[in-house]
Amino acid sequence: MDDEVFEPPDDGTWELDTTHNSRPISWFTRSPLVSGFPRGFAEGLARYGLLLGRYDVAVIGGFLYAQLVPFGAGGTATPEQMQARIATSARAFAERFWREDLARWDEVVKPGAVAAHLAVEAVDPAALSDEELAAHVERCRDHLEAMIELHHRYSAPSLMATGDFLAGALQWTGATAGELMGLLRGSSAISTGFATVELDALADVVAASDTARAVLASHDRPQVVLDALEADPDAGAATRRYLDAVRYRSIGYDVGEPCAGELPAMLVGSVRAAAATRKSGPGDDGDAALTAVRARVPAEHLAEFDDRLHEARLANRLRDERATYSDGWAVGLARRALLEAGRRLADRGALADPEHAVDADAVELGALLRGEPGPAAQEVAERFRRRTTRTVDDAPAMIGPPPSPPPPVEELPQPARRAALAVGVAMANLFGVPQTANSATVLRGLAVNTGVYEGPARLVADGADFDRVQPGDVLVTRMTSPYFTVVLPLLGAIVTDRGGQLSHAAIVAREYGIPGVVGTREATRLIPDGARVRVDGTSGEVRLLR
Repeated sequence: MDDEVFEPPDDGTWELDTTHNSRPISWFTRSPLVSGFPRGFAEGLARYGLLLGRYDVAVIGGFLYAQLVPFGAGGTATPEQMQARIATSARAFAERFWREDLARWDEVVKPGAVAAHLAVEAVDPAALSDEELAAHVERCRDHLEAMIELHHRYSAPSLMATGDFLAGALQWTGATAGELMGLLRGSSAISTGFATVELDALADVVAASDTARAVLASHDRPQVVLDALEADPDAGAATRRYLDAVRYRSIGYDVGEPCAGELPAMLVGSVRAAAATRKSGPGDDGDAALTAVRARVPAEHLAEFDDRLHEARLANRLRDERATYSDGWAVGLARRALLEAGRRLADRGALADPEHAVDADAVELGALLRGEPGPAAQEVAERFRRRTTRTVDDAPAMIGPPPSPPPPVEELPQPARRAALAVGVAMANLFGVPQTANSATVLRGLAVNTGVYEGPARLVADGADFDRVQPGDVLVTRMTSPYFTVVLPLLGAIVTDRGGQLSHAAIVAREYGIPGVVGTREATRLIPDGARVRVDGTSGEVRLLR
């Protein structure tokens, strides 16, 4: 595997993923990602009878690339299999498969995933022998693959109802996707943060305690402040519950990104922000917005509009829940084990730095821990250097021939059209960005939540930068993951380079009630760190003030 060569695994079309990872993929993450991602996706696509048969991924030149493969491509499906697939698609809408999937998620899948995470978390890597730690690293690798598969198994049910609502409502109302997605506000509580209950409880305790307020107001180092809060007689229990909830949650999709527990300044800032002022969350204008949009729906489609909106609101929380309760947790637990392995190997000179452990795979780390032959410290250090010094700007956007356009919906059999429209609209609003021109002082993107906010821009290239985020900052980043929610209490607004109206940044801005502009393409290049900016979440404009 050569990170300097962009050689595709076949002669198909491979497109660079710029939505989930801004840097190359760590060596440890590659195997579980390439195995689990397409397997989970294929299962979800088959369940809904979608004519998009597979969504394969590969690591090329160190970066993640994806390839869409239609069902039956190259004559791999018989006419009978194609008819059965289309019949399944029709049934998915008639029987509302996502309701069954949501119930199973709540009753079986999510509790099972939480139990699996807690079982891994209960093992203290520092207490293991080298042989036991090698086995635990392998266990974390397998756990991560299973959770990546789980995440993507629920991609179809998390998007189908929303895509179906958008496909119909865009046609019936002439409203923008942003206006329509605003009608889902309040339907995804997880998007405001996976530890909001614990954080709010801690903020309540701090507000009522003189000693806790004094600790939080001190100018000590952030870790000292957290330790003092844990020791405080009033706030100690609430602090521990909050830290336990976030400690091993990753900020990104890759073990190369830090866990929240490694960013004490960010955590202290979040507690201070929550204690000082509560976010009001979504405004109370939802009824007025819905009334205005419904007034534009032709009478003959009004009942169907209401029905599709209801289903979209019902399923919307799966969008972020599937990530938060699957690989977001598993990535953090794997990183915990890797850093312990890295510490031991660095002490022996087998690695140059404990952090380099993320750029060895599970088999290599096991060999090194057992004192067996493995990659040299210099080789792993070079992998680490390549991963941390390159971004998606250094990789070709596409490898292979240009992709063939999908067949016009009108040419598909009638039972397959509704699903095709839903998928097409969902994908367009996940990844599509506007091509409006930017200038040196004004950037334009997609408006995802109303309101105007002025504040200092904080450029975040990767998870380590979160420790620099201060209350009231405007987060400026390439893209966000569902796990960025841990920093939400600090933010005044969100601006991204990538992502559409269904991106995680758009969802969390709406749910948290802060202005957001996504898909600017160039914000991280044109906005200096610390510059004062005005974010207009209504017009989709970001203006540099000074």
